[in-house]
Amino acid sequence: MRIRDRVRCVLAASLVATAAMAAEPIRLVVHGGAGTMSRSELTAAREAEIRSDLERALRAGHRVLVAGGSSLDAVEQAIVVLEDSPHFNAGKGAVFNAEGRNELDASIMDGATRKAGAVAGVHRVRNPIRLARAVMEKSSHVMLTGDGAETFAKTVGVELVDPKYFHTEERMEQLQKAKEAEKQPRAALERSGYFGTVGALALDRAGHLAAATSTGGMTNKRWGRVGDSPIIGAGTWADSRCAVSGTGWGEFFIRAAVAHDICARVAYRGDTVAAAAEDVVMKVVPALGGDGGVIALDAKGNFAMPFSTQGMYRGTIDADGQVTIAIFRD
Repeated sequence: MRIRDRVRCVLAASLVATAAMAAEPIRLVVHGGAGTMSRSELTAAREAEIRSDLERALRAGHRVLVAGGSSLDAVEQAIVVLEDSPHFNAGKGAVFNAEGRNELDASIMDGATRKAGAVAGVHRVRNPIRLARAVMEKSSHVMLTGDGAETFAKTVGVELVDPKYFHTEERMEQLQKAKEAEKQPRAALERSGYFGTVGALALDRAGHLAAATSTGGMTNKRWGRVGDSPIIGAGTWADSRCAVSGTGWGEFFIRAAVAHDICARVAYRGDTVAAAAEDVVMKVVPALGGDGGVIALDAKGNFAMPFSTQGMYRGTIDADGQVTIAIFRD
């Protein structure tokens, strides 16, 4: 074969490979919590700020994906943006427990390997999702908690901050309201105290899925309470077919193993992610007495975002960079 012909073959093969790569679907989906908002309380200015933060998170993850980066990197970058915003119950915007402290939980899972990492009850970790990933990749464990998790953070170089970093006036006001409501009959307690979480799902060019979830937990929580967000299979799950991140009443999401149940329906029954997520969120969880929402994504880029609350901060970005963001059902 002539040198010129060989060059043409190489160029043709390169163009085919490039075209195939470009054709691979990529997708990023995020949520910023369910059940924490109402139309009457959401001002136009606040809504604009929330939408802006959701888009920044989507753009951050999208940059990773279009550059050929991994789904794990994409979900981590998206979550960091949301953790750094005061508008969501995670990281900077975390709620207070009954003692006036912030207890942060997070988890991450790689669908290609089923490796996972999680942290719970940390007080000084600026971005708990970074520590959750470090647990997955730099330890022999899946979950670390409290002071032990923060000791580990020092050894792997994850940023720690003064606990005052997490204090916001809005969250302190919510704590005071929760303490006042606590004096009323149990039926009068605000259910909204159970809600508020951020999550991200990604599908990369290699066809690999990843999921991540981060939260400040429940307002006015006691005794080291931990919800579903750091529990693999409850608030977070990813495998080769399906990825899920949940937000809602954690106790019920744990009891229903929500994230895993959705993906099990996809794997074993052949359900679409939309049908599986809808069934679990709108039937299984309410039958137990809980509510909330999820984002779900499959290996073809199909996604679903069902919720049974007033609203859920949510958004997605496709391969072309087209962003869609929503809060309420319409």
